[in-house]
Amino acid sequence: MKMRVILTIVGVITATPALALFWPQLLTSSYGLADPDRMTTALLQHRGVLQAALGAAIIWGAFYLPARVPAAATAIITKSVFLALTVVDVGMRADMNLVSLVFDPIAIVILTIVIVLHFRESSPAAAPA
Repeated sequence: MKMRVILTIVGVITATPALALFWPQLLTSSYGLADPDRMTTALLQHRGVLQAALGAAIIWGAFYLPARVPAAATAIITKSVFLALTVVDVGMRADMNLVSLVFDPIAIVILTIVIVLHFRESSPAAAPA
């Protein structure tokens, strides 16, 4: 039950960039863009949709065990790449919101633990005799 709650919370927070579809002004606080051009806005809104799909997959994994590891692994990869592309640049890091800087590394740790626990619980040694 705890795992479902944790994964649901991680999934919901992961999906929040999709709100930029309805409130493009969120791009200012999320990405430090005061007046993005239309293509940048569209690309970031599209990123929001992809984040919503990833969040939905994490939530799906909370309730459907076969989806848990693929969803967690995908989130670990995408969040790690985003951090690698942005955090290394001091200027970009300064423009990022605190949620991305704090949540993504925490989510990576949580999702890694989820995968480890999944394999530990499903290993033959863990199965009762």
